[in-house]
Order: sequence, then structure tokens, then C-alpha cells
Amino acid sequence: QVQLVESGGDSVQAGGSLRLSCVASGYAYNRNCMAWFRQEPGKVREGVASISAGTGMTYYADSVQGRFTIPQDTDKNTLYLQMNNLKPEDTAMYYCAADRIYLGQRCTLERDFGYWGQGTQVTVSS
Repeated sequence: QVQLVESGGDSVQAGGSLRLSCVASGYAYNRNCMAWFRQEPGKVREGVASISAGTGMTYYADSVQGRFTIPQDTDKNTLYLQMNNLKPEDTAMYYCAADRIYLGQRCTLERDFGYWGQGTQVTVSS
């Protein structure tokens, strides 16, 4: 079955950097739209960034544009979230998500993602 396992969350000071990882298994990685979401307790889940695993096309939320990137290693079926210049408002649980994508579809954060990881906590202190 599809499995997504995140890691890399930590506590850092504002201005610092972190790289999250998501190892995917149980499906054809390159045929999926992959994404990172985040959620604080009591708040709505927010899409952060997405990448079409096959084409490499990316989308970013305005709140992270220019600070975060979403690289991937397709040989290792691994998705990353490189987070630079972190701010206290980036504090959240970060989740990896996957969804099968077909020719002509866009890999945007508005998709209804079918598979989710368990999350990894990022805490940014001022």
C-alpha cells in the first residue's frame, strides 16, 4: 500500500533553515502529484508547495514563495521541502501528500490528495 514517511522536523530560531524529507513507497512515484501541507492546532490546513513528480512543475503558496523550495529525488522516491529564512509563523505540523495525476492535469495545492504521511513538527522561535 502507499506509504509516506516524513522526517526532518525540528526546533530552530527565526532566520534558520530546515530540510524536510518524505520517503514514498508502494506506488509509481513519477505518476503522482506530490505536495507539502502544514497545520497548526485549531487552524485550517494550508498548502505549502507542490510538484508534479513526472514533469517537475512546481507551485508555491504566496506565504513561502522565495523562501521554500520543493526538490525531489526520483531515484530514491523522496520528496523534500527546503525551508530557508524561517519565521515564527512557519511553526506547524508539516505533512507530505500524494495524489495520482494524469496527462493534462495540473499538480496544484487545490487537489484532493488521497495519501498522507503522519507529519513532522517544525517549531520556529523568535
